Amino acid sequence: MEELYKLLEDSLTERLYQISAGGPRDKSGDTRLKLRPVMIKTALYFQLESYRGNQVFHENLTAGQAMEKMGKALTASFRQMDVETMDYQAVAMVSKKGKVTIKKKNRVREEGRELSHNRSKKYILEEGRPVVFLKDLGVQTEDGRIIKSRYDKFRQINRFLEFIADIMPILPKDRCVRIIDFGCGKSYLTFAMYYYLHELCGLAIRITGLDLKKEVIHRCQGLAEKYGYTGLDFMQGDIADYTGEDKVDMVVTLHACDTATDYALYKAIRWNAGVILSVPCCQHEMNRQIRCDILQPALKYGLVKERMSALLTDALRANLLEESGYDTQLLEFIDMEHTPKNILIRAVKRNGGKRVDTGINQMADFLQVHTCLQDLLGTEKEWE
Repeated sequence: MEELYKLLEDSLTERLYQISAGGPRDKSGDTRLKLRPVMIKTALYFQLESYRGNQVFHENLTAGQAMEKMGKALTASFRQMDVETMDYQAVAMVSKKGKVTIKKKNRVREEGRELSHNRSKKYILEEGRPVVFLKDLGVQTEDGRIIKSRYDKFRQINRFLEFIADIMPILPKDRCVRIIDFGCGKSYLTFAMYYYLHELCGLAIRITGLDLKKEVIHRCQGLAEKYGYTGLDFMQGDIADYTGEDKVDMVVTLHACDTATDYALYKAIRWNAGVILSVPCCQHEMNRQIRCDILQPALKYGLVKERMSALLTDALRANLLEESGYDTQLLEFIDMEHTPKNILIRAVKRNGGKRVDTGINQMADFLQVHTCLQDLLGTEKEWE
């Protein structure tokens, strides 16, 4: 238990994002806990959200109180605790016999953020400051106010830019940064990415947005020309058929449906892209294949099978990226428009691109599945 309390002590600072506890041993009590830092006047506290049935309870704790509360919760009531800070991610798990296992992974450092209890969220694109593409895309009014019905989109854009800011130190500064956005759609995030990297950060960049819909591409290209965004172009086409690039620094693929995500990831790997950001959608491929006698009591329910297939598909993709030389994280994003998909795969090329064997093919064999990305990467071959 000493290691667990040391993790909590190190995490309970203003650099904490969130600590969450889940997997309750007894469903009659709290089913989930969430803890985040807040500033009340000039003091740092930690706000605890306790979920019990359909109710949510809040209380503000000191660091000592929070450490005691979360420590006892994990050892007595929950099976797992997830910790996210600006510096690392960690998972603590407790076995039936009470053994605590902790896995910790460092992340790219980020700057501090506003913690006031009744804070006005500090966004990268600030409320009240007009941004031309946000007005034309129907997110802002002329004077920079956020249209109420589009506030979720505004939050989503800023959350995405936080991920971009996180990998900024990795992007080259001595030449033009090449970025491909597969399945760009209406391109809210494509425009935001260009605006942030070029207009705000001063990087020389060239971004290509690719989508199947001709009318969407026509509109986005017209807007890019209207704004004078000379480094931003849009093309109509299919991800699987896209060619003509020898070197790409970053590949973005948000809401690419089913195996389109796999083609985008494969191309990113083959281009040796330094950064990959992907929010997959509609993971049908595994759902059609998955067979497992041991899991059949769960898989016989269509909804459970669908959700398990989606999660396992993204876990498999993340591990294949690890095997292809990337440090990979699965992060919580804000739900995409018209879909509740909210997992973002962030992969950063490992120094030297060293490959590892994650054992993911054994899991695929156990579930009797074989996916598009496995085929594209040729992972059916024996690991060398």
